[in-house]
Amino acid sequence: MNKFYGTGVAMVTPFHEDGSVDYDALRRLIDYLIDGGVEYLVSLGTTGESVTLSKDEKKQVWSFTAQVNRGRVPLVAGIAGNNTAEVVAEIKAFDNTGYDAILSASPNYNKPTQEGIYQHYKAIAEAASLPVLLYNVPSRTGSNVSAETTVRLAHDFKNIIGIKEASGNFDQLNQIARDKPEDFLLISGDDPISLPMIALGGVGVISVVGNALPRPFSDMIRLCLQGDFKSALKGHSSLIDFTRMMFAEGSPAGVKTALKKLGICEDTVRLPLVQVSAGLAEKIVTETQKLAQ
Repeated sequence: MNKFYGTGVAMVTPFHEDGSVDYDALRRLIDYLIDGGVEYLVSLGTTGESVTLSKDEKKQVWSFTAQVNRGRVPLVAGIAGNNTAEVVAEIKAFDNTGYDAILSASPNYNKPTQEGIYQHYKAIAEAASLPVLLYNVPSRTGSNVSAETTVRLAHDFKNIIGIKEASGNFDQLNQIARDKPEDFLLISGDDPISLPMIALGGVGVISVVGNALPRPFSDMIRLCLQGDFKSALKGHSSLIDFTRMMFAEGSPAGVKTALKKLGICEDTVRLPLVQVSAGLAEKIVTETQKLAQ
């Protein structure tokens, strides 16, 4: 089985109350996720609040994560931005010791054309010494990586091995699944629709919810990959309310509230993000208690 089949978790970056990185909590989180049965980890994706970390902090988090992981599961580093030259420079300078791939979100804010997106990823593919996973998340970037662009990149660059797809557009997903190379990985980037995406040919998910509930979530994904959708549907349904709460007031504030209840880390986020409201926090705590038993 490919190392990126199953459940990957886009890890949060734990912070102390003063906003500094909490490395003890990061160690607890890594061990908790691996013990919970997830297949791989993503360090400093969007959920890791990577845009609020300095270059030095990112280097330290990546290095620490690799040291704690000790090769137990595959590791993916999130390296992205809306300045192609800067992203390429960061990828070239990245110490890939202990890492298996790079996840790079499409540029935000600039709203490049499809040709601009293609050229951006072309530059990344040519600079990277690790396999590359595309990441399409229009709700955050303000632009969509079309199915045609995804398939074009997949065919043109052998080291672009898959896409984390979070458009939620099943017409687009249908086209990618039909036209992609056979070994190109279609990965859900949206927790609530992971089950139907796997039914369509997806190979798993890079999850936010999995930070808090690695065991039930990864068990559900494995059932999907085994084709036992009837059993998987029970787990999927049990997670609907929790998943909705995770994103109700922004991510990763919701999942950090759950992680605080579980004793993994504080619920501190860096501005411009803020903690969830007291009312939502109470609901998250109640649901976490129910599901984490």
